[in-house]
Amino acid sequence: MAALMIATGCTAEPSAPGHAMSPDARAYLTTALDVMEGNSLYKGDLDWPAIRRSAFTRAAKARTQAETYGAVREALRNLGDHHSQFMTPEEAKAALSPSSENSPLPEGRLLPGGIGYLVLPSVASDKAAAAYVRQARAVVRDMDRRGARGWIVDLRSNTGGDMWGPLASAGRLLNDGDIGAFVESDGKRTAWTLHEGTPKPYLDAWGPAEPLAHPDPPVAVLTSKRTASAAEAVTIAFRGQPRTRSFGRPTRGVPTANDSHRLADGAMIVLTQAREADRTGRIYDGPIPPDEELPDDARNPGNSQDGTMEAATRWLGTQ
Repeated sequence: MAALMIATGCTAEPSAPGHAMSPDARAYLTTALDVMEGNSLYKGDLDWPAIRRSAFTRAAKARTQAETYGAVREALRNLGDHHSQFMTPEEAKAALSPSSENSPLPEGRLLPGGIGYLVLPSVASDKAAAAYVRQARAVVRDMDRRGARGWIVDLRSNTGGDMWGPLASAGRLLNDGDIGAFVESDGKRTAWTLHEGTPKPYLDAWGPAEPLAHPDPPVAVLTSKRTASAAEAVTIAFRGQPRTRSFGRPTRGVPTANDSHRLADGAMIVLTQAREADRTGRIYDGPIPPDEELPDDARNPGNSQDGTMEAATRWLGTQ
């Protein structure tokens, strides 16, 4: 989730179906649909009158805001992006104040041959990312000082959440500058820019990453069908970088960017609003295939039976 935007400017829809709805429920659903129509990635390609008719028919007897939730969810499904979602006020509050307890932190170890192995799991939000980034950078620093000259970045367990924490964690394994971009439906691009190993919007909060003793290393990126959303953005950030190769399975297939819109009762629409492009300008749509596709090693991640990591290690040995 990037920014929170308060939805305002509710407008009446006297001609819409569902005249038994209360004015409050009608205004609430209208606002939710206005948010979708004004911001959806596919806003120019959808039949909005049909989507609105369907939503108001679904909520025809709604007397409260909460009784429109099913209609809002149905409308989001009808957008066809497979990534947008609706959160109740309780779900939104939990998402915006994630607990760090029991959340997995990055980990790693130095492998034979001077290979640093870095596991980047999911992190809920940028608010929860500070401890995540500190831990990851400590792991990278330790392996670098112990002689790591090539790196494996394992994203196979990362199912999404925040992209900026993982990018800051692996920042020194990426080249500074523009490493990707959000691409909106009108073609507008917003670059992802690294400066001193940190995404520019977070440079003040997280500071620069410590430079590597062995800069510009070869990097192997591991992906699986569980690699999704924000983790797909991290995968994309490595695309087009020299001496970088990916291994494993194609990703989940939602390489799109969401933004968050609060509604009057504290509920939230998390809406898909942009595609994602790599540093070469290539826009991704659907699962991202690895350079070298291999069987899923979900039962053996990081151990001696992990064929994906073994293939990555062999390739790094040639670099």
